Amino acid sequence: MNTKNDKIELGDICINVAQKDIKNVHLSVHPPIGRVTVSAPLRMTLENVRLFIISKLGWIRKHQARMRGQKREAPREYVNRESHYYLGKRYLLKIVEQNSASKVVLNHDVIELCVHPNAIKTQKEALLQAWYRQQLKEIVLPCIEKLEKKMNVKVSEVAIRTMKTRWGTCNIKAKRIWLNTELVKKPVENIEYVLTHEMVHLLERNHNEKFIAYMDKFSPKWKHLREELNRSALGHVDWSY
Repeated sequence: MNTKNDKIELGDICINVAQKDIKNVHLSVHPPIGRVTVSAPLRMTLENVRLFIISKLGWIRKHQARMRGQKREAPREYVNRESHYYLGKRYLLKIVEQNSASKVVLNHDVIELCVHPNAIKTQKEALLQAWYRQQLKEIVLPCIEKLEKKMNVKVSEVAIRTMKTRWGTCNIKAKRIWLNTELVKKPVENIEYVLTHEMVHLLERNHNEKFIAYMDKFSPKWKHLREELNRSALGHVDWSY
């Protein structure tokens, strides 16, 4: 695909513009600080793109303000009775010192972090993050299988990693889905919404009317679920016009 890249500055807002072989203009405001991007058809002049952005300045500033004021989780110290989240529920951390292999145990309202007596903060964090990744993968694999049948698509690979600005992403050519580890802290419905969003990209690359129609079909509550994610701590969902 032919692409021309440029930048437009409007006051304190710098917009990255990518002109591509597409039909419609796509304006996005990206978390966490409200970075703005525009994908526009090659036929549009840069001045026309600029005029389009000016017409949407109110919308841009509204969503930038919302993102910048969004709740953020405080840094974790991995100590006893500290709050941690799993599938939308709050758990208290319990540090269990032992000389056997390190592990994580979910016990009622407590997440037990079983570690060696001399374990440091980074080791405790790595242990919990590895457990989170494994749990999320176990949750999404049956969801993918169900959605593959509904959508008549095939995912070649799913991987879990830490992402700063997105809940998920899809490599359309490789049919590979990446999901943010932080998703495992959210309710299962929210996880399924993000997974559906990424898998719909296997049917439609762009966030256009066709994409929205697919979302309405496969995830009727998707707009509500998106709003829930945007209101929650560590919200990383892209806002797309």
